[in-house]
Amino acid sequence: MPCVLIVEDEPDLVLVLEFNFAQAGFETLCAHGGEEALLKLRQRVPDLILLDLMLPDVAGTEVFRKMKGNPKTQDVPVIIVTAKGDELDRVVGLELGADDYVTKPFSVREVILRARAVLKRGQRPPTPGARDTIGPIRLDVDGHRCFVGGQEVELTAIEFKLLTRFMACAGRIMTRDALLEGVWGQLSLDLQERTVDSHVKRLRAKLREGEGLIETVRGVGYRMLDPAA
Repeated sequence: MPCVLIVEDEPDLVLVLEFNFAQAGFETLCAHGGEEALLKLRQRVPDLILLDLMLPDVAGTEVFRKMKGNPKTQDVPVIIVTAKGDELDRVVGLELGADDYVTKPFSVREVILRARAVLKRGQRPPTPGARDTIGPIRLDVDGHRCFVGGQEVELTAIEFKLLTRFMACAGRIMTRDALLEGVWGQLSLDLQERTVDSHVKRLRAKLREGEGLIETVRGVGYRMLDPAA
């Protein structure tokens, strides 16, 4: 039974989410603010977090940063919740490394379907044929570690999957749709170009001297260059 931590300050919405997730076969933990969420994370590591960004005490973005900075919780997938139409919050959440987002008001059924999709993506085996070294970049797929120029680089779960996909398809153009389907596991109206672009931008910045190996193909998508080719 997967465990979901619901971080939301609206009591009625918490009750609705808690009931429906339980009916869908999830174990639920609830936190009504950022401090309570961080306390719950110290007590137990859930399989998934549903995180509202607008919290009364500690901002959801700060909760996100702290959990990603903790080795025990850094790989827990996160679905962020934002106010309807607040694009800035969505972009910030995606750039932080969120796995998905939903906007209020939302369909509880859709949230549960997204939660299942995120968990399913996390269970996928590494991409067949993935290469472990290109230029200064080396992947330890089994250990879920990345090294650039011999130094370890911390990547989120999505960033690691994205880099694994690029390295498996080095030299070939990857469209944004192909990346959405291959990395996120679905095509959705809400998972559009900005989702891919935000994560690629963040990944490039972490790759340091390997940043230039991920090339933008205008109007199409991306391609990873192989210096040895």
